[in-house]
Amino acid sequence: MRPLARLPVSLAVSLLLTVSANAADIAATSRIDAVTVYPSGAEITRTAKIKIEAGEQTLVFADLPASAIASSIRVEGKATGTLQIGSVDMRRLVVPRSDAAASEPERKRLEDEMEKLRDQKGALEAQKQAVETQRLLIGNLANLPTRPAPAVGAEKAEDWGAVLAAIATGSTAAARLAVETNAQLREVGRQIVELQKKIAAVAPLRDERTEVKVNVATTAPVDADLVVRYQVPAAAWTPAYDARLATGDKGAAPKLELIRRASIQQRTGEAWTDVAVSLSTTRPSAGTSAPDLAPMTVDFEPEHRPVAAAAPAPTLRRRENVADALEKQDYAGKAKATRAVPEMVAVEEQQAAVEASPFQVAFAVPGRVTVGAAGEAKRVQLSRETVEPSVLLRTTPKFDPKAYVYAKLVLPKSAPVLPGAVSIFRDGTFVGTGRLPQLAPGEEHELGFGADDAVKVKYTVVDEKRGETGLISSSKTEAHSFRISVKNLHARALPVTVLDQIPVSQNQEIKVDMTGRSQPTKKDVEDKRGVIAFEQTVAPDEEKVLEFGYRVTWPAARDVRYGTR
Repeated sequence: MRPLARLPVSLAVSLLLTVSANAADIAATSRIDAVTVYPSGAEITRTAKIKIEAGEQTLVFADLPASAIASSIRVEGKATGTLQIGSVDMRRLVVPRSDAAASEPERKRLEDEMEKLRDQKGALEAQKQAVETQRLLIGNLANLPTRPAPAVGAEKAEDWGAVLAAIATGSTAAARLAVETNAQLREVGRQIVELQKKIAAVAPLRDERTEVKVNVATTAPVDADLVVRYQVPAAAWTPAYDARLATGDKGAAPKLELIRRASIQQRTGEAWTDVAVSLSTTRPSAGTSAPDLAPMTVDFEPEHRPVAAAAPAPTLRRRENVADALEKQDYAGKAKATRAVPEMVAVEEQQAAVEASPFQVAFAVPGRVTVGAAGEAKRVQLSRETVEPSVLLRTTPKFDPKAYVYAKLVLPKSAPVLPGAVSIFRDGTFVGTGRLPQLAPGEEHELGFGADDAVKVKYTVVDEKRGETGLISSSKTEAHSFRISVKNLHARALPVTVLDQIPVSQNQEIKVDMTGRSQPTKKDVEDKRGVIAFEQTVAPDEEKVLEFGYRVTWPAARDVRYGTR
């Protein structure tokens, strides 16, 4: 066999052999071999093995879903000889579903039953018409006594007693028959409606598909391995994480295990059965260029408008946010060996291979995966990484007198972290859930791991004073003093950060001064004005006390108010 030759990939190329209008059509059957799933959308790779005779042919792929994006369809491959692609055409078509034949006997039975019901309905309607005719005739009998009396010597006069009895008997029977007929018509009508619903449920369903025609030409018979690639929008993968912190002790440093997971969902109209799946961090639908900025100007308001307008705020494009909570289970266990029973070994989850490039990361899910088309979630593990974090405690006793454990870590260089839910475990115990933001490889981040009951925090308002100062130009003063105590009941020293706040003046005539013997180590924490931090290390069984406060001074002729921004 001659070596395989690559096919040129294009929608329109100049061919040595021009494809004619009457080229033979060859039905090409393909199967999904691989899928690359993005945070929004997916790329499908279908493969097909086809024997192509010499001459001009048209390969017809009729098994692509209707959701395939037309501009993304590409055809390429290899062949045992020279094979040239002339053009790739596509169209939408409607075809019967493959399972329609299975429902055909049931549909035929229901249609036969419907035909009988309609015949029964027709007979009842005829009976109803006969009853109406009978009631009309009885009405005519009731008019007989009003006829003129017969002449002398004519026939014997009617027996009016018998006539009236016949009228009474006939009227009663006709009325009863009319009621029974109407009741039967209503019941048959109800049965017809119910049967129509059943017939609709088993009626031959039809699918909308995408048909791709590939015009090819070859001078000799060849065996071709063709690949059809296209993108679909109704698919996505969302990240989720397990963060497992071992806080350590005097002889062991803390460790943090970060487990990446993914939930894959799709509603593309075709099932992904036994396919190779890769999860990419690229967002093909998120735009390809930065937004344009229009010039912004500032000018005086017309004199008839005394209030100046605020400068326009910039508009930010909303970014796609994918979030999906995953199951939280802990499979940790101890091996037990008794007598001749073999030693139990911990079960390990397969991990994805990471393929990193300067601008994206792809996780190759191990093995072959099946993902249904009805939107059910397929959950897989991507990676498991261990880092050595710095463990610290943080407390905001003004609002919550608890100390919370935080792990400060530097992300591994392997792959970025996409926004997603994180299940928090501390020393093997599930303590809650949180969210991880978008983080780059190597970026530093702090993650909370719940309250620490072995650190006691107490917050006390020591004093609050208000008054006026000055003789001629008086001013008002307001002072507040606080005491915060932190006691460490652990067997090792721990770094503790205490957060609080002081007012921020919005006017140059309002003065705010810090008071007390304890001064913050940081001000305007995380660029939040007025937020202060006291950083300290608390030894085992040690209690540290912070005493601080603030004083606000402003002109006595004015009043102040406190607020938040």
